[in-house]
Amino acid sequence: MKLTKKTHACVRLDKDGRTLVLDPGAFSEADAAAGADAILVTHEHPDHFDEGRLRSALEADPAVELWTLRSVAEKLSAAFPGRVHTVGHGDTFTAAGFDVQVHGELHAVIHPDLPRVTNVGFLVDGGRVFHPGDALTVPEHPVETLLAPVQAPWNKISEVIEYVREVRPQRVYDIHDALLTDLARPIYDTHLGNLGGADHGRLAPGTSAEV
Repeated sequence: MKLTKKTHACVRLDKDGRTLVLDPGAFSEADAAAGADAILVTHEHPDHFDEGRLRSALEADPAVELWTLRSVAEKLSAAFPGRVHTVGHGDTFTAAGFDVQVHGELHAVIHPDLPRVTNVGFLVDGGRVFHPGDALTVPEHPVETLLAPVQAPWNKISEVIEYVREVRPQRVYDIHDALLTDLARPIYDTHLGNLGGADHGRLAPGTSAEV
């Protein structure tokens, strides 16, 4: 399976000539979902869910389907009947030839005064890749490649390190990093690499790795 990093929280997975795109939000490239056979969205925040771009992707190819939680599905399902699927914690499905398990229910706490939105993570192909969205969800399943949200208003590096230790993946690649400056990246790389307990890598947008 080829994993291609797009800007911020979006990744593309390619296998057997088919493409699965996760979280092509407003911080990612405008064409991040182009050519996708299926799209997964973890939650409603605009850096993960860009309604206009998703509508364009679904309109451009009538074979493309979307799997997401209710708050996102409700915005699109009427316009694309039968192609927008609502999923939640514990669900399993197959999208574009990828087997997917859904883990998690809530976004991480940004501040106690702010209500928490729903959030789901997607475990792909029996643990080959796990994208948690905006939460530090630990799936009840071994994970080979963890996509770790390394910088956000709701986390700090010590929490990310402990998260990696708890998941115990074979390898970690950074996501949720659009607001992380080049000046700070070596600090994050050093701490995650030295303390996380897993092989840590960082992919520049547009670059790929086999997982």
